[in-house]
Amino acid sequence: MGLTCTRCEGTGFLNAYQIDDSIANEDHETILAWLEEKELEFEGRCCSCHTGNPPCSYCTDYPADLQVCDCCGNSVDAWHGIPGEHYNVEDPEGPNGPYAYNGGLCECH
Repeated sequence: MGLTCTRCEGTGFLNAYQIDDSIANEDHETILAWLEEKELEFEGRCCSCHTGNPPCSYCTDYPADLQVCDCCGNSVDAWHGIPGEHYNVEDPEGPNGPYAYNGGLCECH
């Protein structure tokens, strides 16, 4: 077993609180598919909040800040080994490992 990533609190996602409750206990691939669906749903929309209207569900329901953890993953769609963990058996070590740029240590080490 590796160490828990403190940046994402072991979830594999930054801002995991924005994951819809209906899929919060699903696997990471299901959550990624849900995020992609949400991004497509909101693509091209613009918000009216800049006109002085209060924020509404039009912009607050979009999980804009949810992303794959940039410490234990690539910020987009993949993780280095097990999501939410560091230094486990699935993390390649040394100069070819995901943390080589940082002397072999993850960002939240």
